Amino acid sequence: MLTETQVVLIGGDARQLEVIQKLLELDAGVQLIGFDNLQMPINGAARAKLTLDVLEKADVLILPAVGTDDAGKVESVFGTEELVLTRELVAALPKHAKIFTGMAKNYLRELCKEEGIRLVEMFDRDDVAIFNSIPTAEGAIMMAIQHTDFTIHGSVSMVLGIGRTGLTLARTLKGLGAHVKAGVRKPEDYARAWEMGFQPFYTRDLIAQVQDVDFLFNTVPAPIVTAQVIAHIPHRALIIDLASRPGGTDFRFAEKRGVKAMLAPGLPGIVAPKTAGKIIAKTVADILMEDLVKGGNAP
Repeated sequence: MLTETQVVLIGGDARQLEVIQKLLELDAGVQLIGFDNLQMPINGAARAKLTLDVLEKADVLILPAVGTDDAGKVESVFGTEELVLTRELVAALPKHAKIFTGMAKNYLRELCKEEGIRLVEMFDRDDVAIFNSIPTAEGAIMMAIQHTDFTIHGSVSMVLGIGRTGLTLARTLKGLGAHVKAGVRKPEDYARAWEMGFQPFYTRDLIAQVQDVDFLFNTVPAPIVTAQVIAHIPHRALIIDLASRPGGTDFRFAEKRGVKAMLAPGLPGIVAPKTAGKIIAKTVADILMEDLVKGGNAP
């Protein structure tokens, strides 16, 4: 149980509701900042303002999936006030405190480093990324169905990057009857893709490989679907880019050529916020409980 642990949540979306519920079940003290427009009651959690007094007593600070922007602003779908996490506020946290977020920008990383606060980026963890790959794959397939007039079954579907998300997506597409091409960089990934029944190729040969595709799903967070690649893609094809913004696709050239291309980061929180929230909640709870077992909150 987390009876002696004081947790502050700032902003976020529907995923945070699952985190709040899990923390309350574990008897943590929970304060909510940026939830003034939340209509549903949350028994056991207190509403608060973003002040030094609140953060000085916090053992844990939980931020949204993307912690802050480059100026420290924290997004909240349930709040009306602008929330900015300043250096002064971070410095007010006890030195044993932890800040949880999905992924952090340099602004937050630098603040935590300079103030000696442990930052936990949950989306960097293999377990979280693998669990999140399930709603990501389902969301990508939902988009593919909505934006085409042909079936995934029998299609030529290309997945670039056979990592934690790409592997789940490729396997799901294959299960739906697609002919799956897997773009990889490393020999070990080539071997794994071949073993799983995909058609592997090296991304250096991407231009030659895209000429017959119906769907192209990119998970590589680097410019890979370039204008030169798009010039060889059939007009009927749909590109769905799942990489973090700005993605790995030349969207300007795709539009110019008439190839439909869509950037779709953060699908778990969009298509399955309840499931995505439970994944985050379990991760936060597991880390906090593990710290208690080890004998305290120290990093």
